[in-house]
Amino acid sequence: MTEFFYAPTPMRSVLIANRGEIACRIIKTCRRLGLRSIAVYSEADAGARHVRLADTAHAIGPANPSQSYLRIDAIIAAAEATGADAVHPGYGFLSENADFVQAVADAGLVFVGPSADAVRRMGSKITAREIAKDAGVPVVPGYDAEGASDADFAKAAQKIGYPVLVKASAGGGGRGMRQAGSKADLNRALEDARKEAGAAFGDATVFIEKLIQSPRHIEVQVFGDGAGGALHFHDRDCSVQHNHQKMIEEAPAPNLPDKVRAALSEHATSLASSIGYSGVGTVEFVMGANDAAPYFLEMNTRLQVEHPVTEAICGVDLVEWQLRQAAGLPLPLTQDQITPQGHAIEMRINAERPEAGFLPDVGRIAVLQTLDCLRFDSGIDAGDTVSSHYDSMLAKLIAHGSDRDAARQALLAGIDGTALIGVGTNLGLLRDCLSAPAFAKGLATTAFLSETFPDGWYPDADILLRLRGQAALAAITGQSDPHTRTDGFRVGARAAPGRAPLHISDDYGQTDLCLHLGPDPTVTSGERDLPLGPPPAYLALSGPEAHVASRGLALKLSARALAEARMDARNDVAEQGSIPAPLTGLVTEVRVCLGDRVAKGDTLVVMEAMKLVHTLAAPFDGTVGKLTAAVGDTVAAKSILVEIEEQS
Repeated sequence: MTEFFYAPTPMRSVLIANRGEIACRIIKTCRRLGLRSIAVYSEADAGARHVRLADTAHAIGPANPSQSYLRIDAIIAAAEATGADAVHPGYGFLSENADFVQAVADAGLVFVGPSADAVRRMGSKITAREIAKDAGVPVVPGYDAEGASDADFAKAAQKIGYPVLVKASAGGGGRGMRQAGSKADLNRALEDARKEAGAAFGDATVFIEKLIQSPRHIEVQVFGDGAGGALHFHDRDCSVQHNHQKMIEEAPAPNLPDKVRAALSEHATSLASSIGYSGVGTVEFVMGANDAAPYFLEMNTRLQVEHPVTEAICGVDLVEWQLRQAAGLPLPLTQDQITPQGHAIEMRINAERPEAGFLPDVGRIAVLQTLDCLRFDSGIDAGDTVSSHYDSMLAKLIAHGSDRDAARQALLAGIDGTALIGVGTNLGLLRDCLSAPAFAKGLATTAFLSETFPDGWYPDADILLRLRGQAALAAITGQSDPHTRTDGFRVGARAAPGRAPLHISDDYGQTDLCLHLGPDPTVTSGERDLPLGPPPAYLALSGPEAHVASRGLALKLSARALAEARMDARNDVAEQGSIPAPLTGLVTEVRVCLGDRVAKGDTLVVMEAMKLVHTLAAPFDGTVGKLTAAVGDTVAAKSILVEIEEQS
């Protein structure tokens, strides 16, 4: 603290203009450095973890980000009210908003990040492409003329050659991106990309690039001194993605020729130096899987989600570097002192259901258990509620090993030792990704997910059945460790001793199974008969439900005697023509009216939740018989929005 107090720009208090995992991450470094941390929060986040961790917290508005975390005036007012010296933007929200950077400076506060000019210039992907060209950095062939019409884009795409990628000029995270494989696809891709970009970033400007098929996504962490110099912290590989959203990141990038690695670092530092960049930033590249020619993609003028893997191999705290520079203190290391050691891999734990098309999930975190030996950057604790208002990322699990396989094996063990129950997560999918041959060999490209799981991902049938059997046994015996029970058990008059036919309901649906009780219990479903095996990583009872987690899968399960369930069965399954909301969210478009004729696949309603756009389509040809959705409505998950009557 003394160093910051007597720094050229004295600093004692830092307001974090963000929420969730990154706010908690910044608070941790502020606390270590003796700096006072100030959290801001929306009405939905009044009890959030970052609010609980901070020294001071200030309310800034309603749950909707546009009325809270994206309100520049509310953030500035909070900083002034709490006596902040500096503002750290984190990532997302206002972190790459040049007007926000300027407003912070105009208020006499220190912005922990680059200048407004750098943010503005690099925040526009179109402008960034021109800067890269001028700096001698190769860019992907594309078309980015200002004010271009759809006809102009179509002409340019024909010249570039299909397929092309429509991209938002502002923002990042894969939003506002659409592929077009032909001229027929392009108009819709332009429309959808503009719509999503406008909703996510307030700027619907788009451009097109040649789509490099199955590329590697490589990036370089840089840190500019603001005077034309720039350091690099080596490279990362972020190729494992879903819908342009990164899932697994690692450093350094595997199987990269030394010549390419050197070129990447040179391109990244040249670009940062060319604009006198100040602070932390990331220069992103794409490269054909079998090529040795990286192309500039974009520059992110902020801390990246994946910064922990760089911190792990370089032995640095990048948030500390940011704070030191903002205070006018010298940078801790020179380039020759930044030497990577070992390998690090990070995975993003999201509240989503990969087996259901990656639908975001909401709910209350009932259980959160992790291994202490791995880094776990989290925005949640047990008891917290995950809402539909914000990004679905909950936490990150990071492993650092002596080499790549050591890090991979440590991360697999970390998943096996993690129990996150209450909302659906992608942990099971992540475990299968880490185990896949292509990833194990370091050969993943951005096509990894579709190539590894061509029919989509679903939990391994045997693992899921065992987990269900273990949870069901706990539920019917009332024992959190039912493996010690050796007597027969009778769940109803229709069940024979030692055998329990059950109907179970859990996070993956409803099914029937049969437990065979005794010294070595087994579970049967269909033609599969499996031993329950050793106890799972986590198993506990909560009222009538059993909570269980193992190998990345987690369940909340309730069990009933099969005979009883069949007798009480009701036809409560919605008609095929009833279109429910897939999750809690905001209705942004209603494209039909009562009585309209629709064809199978026609868009009926468009929703937004967790920063993503969800389109609800007609399941068959028919007529709109009921319509309850209206633009501006916030609707609950599973509520029926439209009913389609099938044509006779």
